[in-house]
Amino acid sequence: MVALIQRGNPPKKAQWSLPGGAQCVGETIQAAVQREVFEETGLRITANGLVDVVDFVERDEAGLVQYHYTLIDYWAETEDTDLTAGDDASDARWVPLAELDALPIWSETKRVILKAAELRERAHG
Repeated sequence: MVALIQRGNPPKKAQWSLPGGAQCVGETIQAAVQREVFEETGLRITANGLVDVVDFVERDEAGLVQYHYTLIDYWAETEDTDLTAGDDASDARWVPLAELDALPIWSETKRVILKAAELRERAHG
């Protein structure tokens, strides 16, 4: 299972994604991961390790960059079970990995989720 949020704002508005957001000045990456997940889902998590770093660049019809983000993805665990959509998420839910294909989700997000599941499985044997 993976905790996903439905994006409430562009880019990729209404698509399903991993919770996340901007890192504050002076904030460690671990603290940013924990804060952003809590703000968007209400989950208190432990960030266990880096999964991947992904660039997202979206251009308009003229080729001008509209959005440019560098996404730093961690795999995490929680003992919490109740999700609440917060912050800029319009919805939040637990999704079985087998159901990812049924959702509007960016292919890179799906790839990162599956890689994270593999890393978690290796860590737990």
